[in-house]
Amino acid sequence: MNAQEFKELGEKLHDAVPPLDQPELNRDLWPAMLKKMSDPRVRVPWFDWLLAALAATVLIFFPGAIPALLYHL
Repeated sequence: MNAQEFKELGEKLHDAVPPLDQPELNRDLWPAMLKKMSDPRVRVPWFDWLLAALAATVLIFFPGAIPALLYHL
């Protein structure tokens, strides 16, 4: 590549990437973080625990199912 091609490539790259209008955040993130930390935790329904226990029981009593389970993941 010669100097003219490098210059054209630089111009195309400059046109393709827009300049950053606002490099700093427009608001403080700490209050949002405190709010998120004070929110109640997500509760897991009882049937999810039941399904997890059922899956663990099946894998304990039928260890041959482990490769099949891993295959489908």
